[in-house]
Amino acid sequence: MKQPTFNGRELLPLSVMEAAHAGDAIAMEQVLRYYECYINKLCTRTLYDGNGIPYVCVDEYMKRRLEIKLIHAIVVDLK
Repeated sequence: MKQPTFNGRELLPLSVMEAAHAGDAIAMEQVLRYYECYINKLCTRTLYDGNGIPYVCVDEYMKRRLEIKLIHAIVVDLK
């Protein structure tokens, strides 16, 4: 059976989400990897160096906070 897709990307299998909810660390890692590009996109910031030249980077603090919120939503809030 072919894996379902959304916008050309394979969807995360429900079994992986259920395993993550049950506390499986490997499944949780799969979930975090699945959403990594999206989280990076949300956390991308334009900063300026000492000379006022802009550069784009991922705000690592914000990224960790979003990952923690995702983990919390899966482990605690998913019912």
